[in-house]
Amino acid sequence: MTDAKDPNVGSTQKTPPAPDIWAKEAMNSEVKQGAANSGWERGVLEELVLATVREQRAARRWRIFLRLMWLLLIGGIAWALFSSELATPSKSSPHTAMVEIKGEIASDADASAENVMAAMRSAFEDEGSQAVVLLVNSPGGSPVQAGMINDEIVRLKAKYNKPVYAVVEETCASAAYYIAAAADDIYVDKASIVGSIGVLMDGFGFTGTMDKLGVERRLLTAGENKGFLDPFSPQTEKQRAFAQAMLNQIHQQFIAAVKAGRGDRLKETPETFSGLFWTGQQAIEMGLADHFGSLDSVARDVVKAEDVIDYTQHGNVAERLAKRFGAALGAGTVRAMQSAVLNLR
Repeated sequence: MTDAKDPNVGSTQKTPPAPDIWAKEAMNSEVKQGAANSGWERGVLEELVLATVREQRAARRWRIFLRLMWLLLIGGIAWALFSSELATPSKSSPHTAMVEIKGEIASDADASAENVMAAMRSAFEDEGSQAVVLLVNSPGGSPVQAGMINDEIVRLKAKYNKPVYAVVEETCASAAYYIAAAADDIYVDKASIVGSIGVLMDGFGFTGTMDKLGVERRLLTAGENKGFLDPFSPQTEKQRAFAQAMLNQIHQQFIAAVKAGRGDRLKETPETFSGLFWTGQQAIEMGLADHFGSLDSVARDVVKAEDVIDYTQHGNVAERLAKRFGAALGAGTVRAMQSAVLNLR
């Protein structure tokens, strides 16, 4: 008897996978895709982080470089100052004290009375200074500033009993000679320019030009002479005489200072106080100067102290900038206040 057989027995047909297997494969595929996506994002983030780190490192290196440059600059300035101090003779040892009077003599210049007198006081007070030499190269300037310096020279000479010599380089004229006249002796080069003992007041008058152009000057004053020397107004004879009297008085003060300083050495002529100027050689002949000489020759042969120390009060750039900034700030404040007042009207 033959047994019945299952028709599927021995067949090579595979059994289809179960549904849970399909789900697992799909999940694996999604995981792989997510991993790939996350790897790409991670790479981008890593690149961004590395770029940020590189920028920070570059910025840090640049800051370090700038700081090193500032340190080198400050160190160089300090070294220059220190080396100059080492090269300069000690103020306690015998030396010739030098004070420069160069350029315009004015209240806002290096050769102002404030700067020159402060330098002279330091030079006289130092025990090592054997004499004070005024190194002059100036065309003149304010008679007020010059008169103050002249008076201070006379006072310091009497107080410290030290000689003062004026050494002229190219020019010693007008207010500069006003100062030099107080020195014990004046040394010049044969081609130096010396003199110009006079006073001037200059300006311009445009009244004729305004008349030709049909321009009318509208000036309101409270006080008869408040518009004195206004270039756009005609000058009256009374105003001219007043200005001339003032100039004559200042001129006489100048002449008195020169006579007091030069004494019997001065060979006065009608031209001496006329405002003319002369060469150094002529100045010696006229008694306006004493000898030929330079700073080195005076220190070596007259003072007998070849070491020269400069006591000049040199202008500080930072201080000038600060003053200019302060002036500009003050002007801006005034303008702002004026604007506020106008806006309140």
